[in-house]
Amino acid sequence: MGLGAFARAHTAVFTEDAMLAANDPQWGIVGVTQRSDAVARQLAPQDGLFTVAERGDGAAPARIVSGIVEAISGRDNPELVVDRIGAAAAKIVTLTITEKGYRFNPQTRTLDLDDAETIADLGGRPPLTAIGQITRGLQQRCRTGAGPVTVVSCDNLPGNGELTGTLVRNFAEALPARESDDLLVWIAANVAFPSTMVDRMVPATTDADLAAVERELGLRDEAAVVAEPFKQWVIEDNFAAGRPRWEDAGALFSNDVAAWESAKLRLLNASHSMLAYLGLAAGKATIADAVGVDAFRTACRRMMLEEALPSITLPAGLDGGQYCDEVLRRFANPALGHTTAKVGSDGSQKIGLRLLATVRGTLDAGREPKWAALAVAAWMHHVAGTPATDLNDPLAKELQAVLPEDRTADTVVPALLGFRPVVEAYLAGHEEFRNLLLHWYRIIDNNKASDSRLASLGNEINHG
Repeated sequence: MGLGAFARAHTAVFTEDAMLAANDPQWGIVGVTQRSDAVARQLAPQDGLFTVAERGDGAAPARIVSGIVEAISGRDNPELVVDRIGAAAAKIVTLTITEKGYRFNPQTRTLDLDDAETIADLGGRPPLTAIGQITRGLQQRCRTGAGPVTVVSCDNLPGNGELTGTLVRNFAEALPARESDDLLVWIAANVAFPSTMVDRMVPATTDADLAAVERELGLRDEAAVVAEPFKQWVIEDNFAAGRPRWEDAGALFSNDVAAWESAKLRLLNASHSMLAYLGLAAGKATIADAVGVDAFRTACRRMMLEEALPSITLPAGLDGGQYCDEVLRRFANPALGHTTAKVGSDGSQKIGLRLLATVRGTLDAGREPKWAALAVAAWMHHVAGTPATDLNDPLAKELQAVLPEDRTADTVVPALLGFRPVVEAYLAGHEEFRNLLLHWYRIIDNNKASDSRLASLGNEINHG
């Protein structure tokens, strides 16, 4: 579920490599698009085949991936999606639907039962939300005796397996009792929700990428994706009905997925967001451009080393300093063209997990979250400086509604600190954090978006 570029360059590649390594060709992928039918339309005339083209040092030759046996538009064919999940042949449901696709309250980590789409799904229409489709598919399995199944979240959410299980149960609990009682008992006995950590940089495919793949292959592939050579998948080994031997393809099965998740969210993802918002303020189009600014790279490194690392527990075998160096090296790959606008999208869904958790941990330890506050201030500046019609965020209207017309540090910072869907009350009322945000917001606002001012902004950041 979620057949975007990441799923094709990550989950599909791991699955095909596992089948090849283990000589086990029984697995296939039914891909479901969520928001658009574009990928389903691209794959249909290609029999599900698509190209993965690696870019950067150590890149392998372009390869054709063949594991997708069907591509369905989830919005156009929701009943078919439910049938595929409910079929006895289905053993695993994976999700790469982004944070906002889960339609949950990040403060309570429960399903948002006020969400209009969720309400409609609960009302009995053919379900259009991912959680609704999964739960209705499980309901069908319960009725028909289709057997156990595993639901695997592959999105950047802490405890993503536990969270997905909670949301599915929340949906089931909200159904009429005549439906929910038996379903909840069946889910408890037949469905596993392992947690995972996924990592691979997969930017949106451009026309230039498609043209490059066409030159390399000698044929046109409308569904081609580009990716960095690096890929990682850490999985909790908790499956209800069998799985491919993903470990033969390089996946790591671990009992400490939470530590891997925390390291990626608070180091890599947090730095990605910081570079996106600083880059947008400075007029930098790509993450590679942004990390090429010495001051921005220094700010990322200091946030990781001085604030994030001391507030998390690393998994066994992961060297924190080396990981931080690798993160910055990967960001500098100019071949990916990962745009600051894309990475900076959906900020309301991301900064709590990526940045505010580090702010809270640093404050709780009696230290100053100087660098994480810089990233949050840059996000605030982006929100305040972008018209509601252009702000790519599921809460764009709500964010704009709380902002005053006169947008300065003294008005924007308090307004966004009071926005409870993103900022918890403790942080909103913390004077030291508020003062840091005001400090950084003023610096960004006074030195934004011009080459002549970039040096000044860099000097301000370097001197903190």
